[in-house]
Amino acid sequence: MLIRRIKHGFWWTALAAALAVALSQAWLWAGIAGQNRLIGQLLAGRDVAVEDLANADPALRLARAVYLRKAGRYDDALATLNLLLQQVPPALRAQARYNLGNLYLAQAQEKLKAGGVDSATPLVGLAKQAYREALAADPGFWDAKYNLEVAMRLLPEMDRINSGNQEDDGSQKSELWTSLPGFPRGLP
Repeated sequence: MLIRRIKHGFWWTALAAALAVALSQAWLWAGIAGQNRLIGQLLAGRDVAVEDLANADPALRLARAVYLRKAGRYDDALATLNLLLQQVPPALRAQARYNLGNLYLAQAQEKLKAGGVDSATPLVGLAKQAYREALAADPGFWDAKYNLEVAMRLLPEMDRINSGNQEDDGSQKSELWTSLPGFPRGLP
């Protein structure tokens, strides 16, 4: 009789533990599904309410920073990325630095299109620094390597144009982008 009670107690305890694990996994799954829904919303070009980001996963906040950069809201994206860099786990640190570099490079490209080579130079320098930090966190991060190479080729070209005497602003802009020696044409 005692053995039968022990068996029943064991089975009930095991059933309760399995039920608790199943409920906790369902709760986690619902949270992940909600965050994926919000990331899908950002990818579709719709912003997410700040209240939804209060306890959000760092990946969701990183996705919002990318959305803000693409929307041209550079100051908001910079604030989001700087806050994220203080809280991000090491697994996402390279991604956050890479997106910070992309933000600076996008700002530099806008300045260059407007003809502001002098104001774009420090932004390219910040982009290079962010890409180097991304590569320090993840040395195999190919996208960061590629963008660092683009920024490295862009900055010397900007210095050469800035120091040269050019009469026409239109030729200056076209020369900036067309005379990059050895610029990669694509993958084999």
